[in-house]
Amino acid sequence: MTRQRIKISPAKTMPYGGVKRSLDILIAIILIIPFGVIVLFAAILIKLGSPGPVLFAQKRLGRNGRPFTMLKFRTMVTNAEQMPEGLFSYADDPRVTWIGRRLRATSIDELPQLINVLCGDMSVVGPRPPVTNELGDYDNLTEERKIRFMVKPGITGLAQVSGRNYLDWSKKIIYDNCYIENFRRRGIFEDLRILMLTLGVVINMKGIIERKPEV
Repeated sequence: MTRQRIKISPAKTMPYGGVKRSLDILIAIILIIPFGVIVLFAAILIKLGSPGPVLFAQKRLGRNGRPFTMLKFRTMVTNAEQMPEGLFSYADDPRVTWIGRRLRATSIDELPQLINVLCGDMSVVGPRPPVTNELGDYDNLTEERKIRFMVKPGITGLAQVSGRNYLDWSKKIIYDNCYIENFRRRGIFEDLRILMLTLGVVINMKGIIERKPEV
């Protein structure tokens, strides 16, 4: 993809009707049923691997900048965010537990977000939700940065199948805004396309580890 910015005409509303919501619920239920045993096994290993809760709950920004609590399996030691390394994790991060590395490599750590989907805070496909204030105060964001918040955040998205954690935020925003435009034109067919691409990304374990920013 070129570095040229994608221009999108801002809109106050998005075509976000019942079809996409129905697809979200259907996919979430379909995935929860077969992955139930894996979820249970992962929870047991997390408890055995290190003290602390099984789930990691973190405030994220959702549709229209509304904060919500996103769920993941805990892959790091308890209170890792309060340690000097801060919010982000990079290759060989000692805070990541042994089971956490395996959960991240297989993307199983993201499965609890199916609960967020069923609750209506997230979609299966959409821009990944940033940590609160990670991009700055929502009200002060530029119009270009606000476009990505027109839809619910997703478990996977166009940025995730185009580089995932290898992308910095400037590139992620370009892909996220491109998804908004594609969704306007193609509807859920764009979601289905991204889901197919996601399968390949997960199988090949691409873009899992974040790149440490250059100082």
